[in-house]
Amino acid sequence: MAKISKTVVDKTLRDEIFEDLMDFTSGGADNNYTKINDRQYGCIRTDLNGVKRYCRIGVIVAEEREDMTAEELMQSEIDAYLAKQADKAEKAQARAEKAKKDKERREKEKEEKENA
Repeated sequence: MAKISKTVVDKTLRDEIFEDLMDFTSGGADNNYTKINDRQYGCIRTDLNGVKRYCRIGVIVAEEREDMTAEELMQSEIDAYLAKQADKAEKAQARAEKAKKDKERREKEKEEKENA
């Protein structure tokens, strides 16, 4: 079996755990989360490669800010994340367009060599 990349494996585990934690219809968090310390809980999950993995869930409490409310801080972090994702998508599209143009150019050059 081909080994699945760390990026895909880790994202899948995070998605599973967040889905479990946020599933309010079935009571959520039914996968034996164990208290690790005052800030973290953990669980054992099997990843896409069949390897048991230890996953930690932590709670980060943001510092109080005098320049913005808690709601504004949360929204600013959401906006920053969305902006980064949009930038990544834009760069990926530019790379794909460049790759397409480069391929067309190479094919044209190859064709010209063959006809010369």
